[in-house]
Amino acid sequence: MKRTIMIIDDEESIRQSLSGVLSDEGYDVMTAGSGEEGLSLLEEEAPDLVLLDIWLPGIDGIETLTAIKSQYPNIQVVMISGHGTVESAVKATKLGAFDFIEKPLSLEKVILTIANALEVMRLEEENRFLRTKFKHEHEITGNSKAIAELREMISIIAPTNAWILIMGENGTGKEVVARSIHRQSRRANRSFVEVNCAAIPEELIESELFGHEKGAFTGATAKKRGKFDLANQGTLFLDEVADMSLKAQAKILRILQEKKFERVGGTKYIETDVRVLAATNKDLEEEMGKGLFRQDLYYRLNVIPLVVPPLRERKEDIAVLTEKFVKEYSLKEGDQEKEIAPDAIDLLMEHDWPGNVRELKNIIERLLIMTTGNIIIAADIPPLMKGNPVRREAQTIASGESYRIAKKQFEKEFLVEKLAENDWNISKTADAIGLERTNLHRKIKSYNIEEIKKEQ
Repeated sequence: MKRTIMIIDDEESIRQSLSGVLSDEGYDVMTAGSGEEGLSLLEEEAPDLVLLDIWLPGIDGIETLTAIKSQYPNIQVVMISGHGTVESAVKATKLGAFDFIEKPLSLEKVILTIANALEVMRLEEENRFLRTKFKHEHEITGNSKAIAELREMISIIAPTNAWILIMGENGTGKEVVARSIHRQSRRANRSFVEVNCAAIPEELIESELFGHEKGAFTGATAKKRGKFDLANQGTLFLDEVADMSLKAQAKILRILQEKKFERVGGTKYIETDVRVLAATNKDLEEEMGKGLFRQDLYYRLNVIPLVVPPLRERKEDIAVLTEKFVKEYSLKEGDQEKEIAPDAIDLLMEHDWPGNVRELKNIIERLLIMTTGNIIIAADIPPLMKGNPVRREAQTIASGESYRIAKKQFEKEFLVEKLAENDWNISKTADAIGLERTNLHRKIKSYNIEEIKKEQ
């Protein structure tokens, strides 16, 4: 998209020469001979950058700059002048000017300054977008009683340094809860470091958590700081904590008790001040009974337990969650925001959501990609939704597919749903549905399910 530049200068020759050069550089150009004219044009179309002469008839450049920054703070302004002083340059910069160029103008310098100013503006826009995205992605969304109680509990415990155990099924939003606790804590301006204990191989988890010294093991070519080191004075989030080995659990317990640790291969103790938040989708008391989780670590982590309710127990939140995901996706892709028709919301409400909020988010994103119209209706929702049997039967008949094709489609959707429920872990999914791992691999390849995973 072309960037637009406005030139405000009372010298026609300056306006003409700059207009020609900037047009050749690919910019759209607007011109004004006075501050009043420039401000009037701004009401009709806001440019990305203004080249503003400091000496103007009527209101001068400083007054014009003040007005621009007051009404359009995101527009970049570069001051130009043949009678500039250090004092006026400093004043313009304090008022928000990006730079100050003296006449006679060097066209190379003008072009370079404009490019730098527009790059700074692009980075500021990207930063605003990411901040907005981050804020919305990690909000606990919902109006149900269960979510209201969860938010209230977080507001009470977040300002403390208490360790918290967050429990809930896959996809309920345990990480969102952890980030919300960190954001409302006294450590909000410090690091939030996440460790997915289930994703790190057992032989590497000690190195990931505690770091290692150079030469500690084969491949350790340099010293590495661990997660406890990186999270010092901040928050460490141990996701899927029940998947750690007993050996790693013992070391975690020791750090929590002594507040110091050794890197792998090290001999020196490193002190650390970390608030630990842990999460699990397993029943830890059951895991302790099996000898898979240390009892002493459980009681150390479980100072304050939080339970994140599954989506099927707070279906009244589905509509507001759907609206949030639609807005998030539209913001991310820059697309026009689509509407979800009431009959589609009704069908979403009928589903049990075994994959919880994560499953809902994936479905909404898929609908936004695959639906060509601006309104998503119930008929657009894929058959994997376990809604009203009559409604599902009507959709199948309307599709006009043969039994063989319908059977394949059902199998594909079933596998996608079960893989999503198990975080796309093939071994877990194979065990859950009673299928050989190699057979599941073959079906994933034949149905091109890996591409669906990438989309999600």
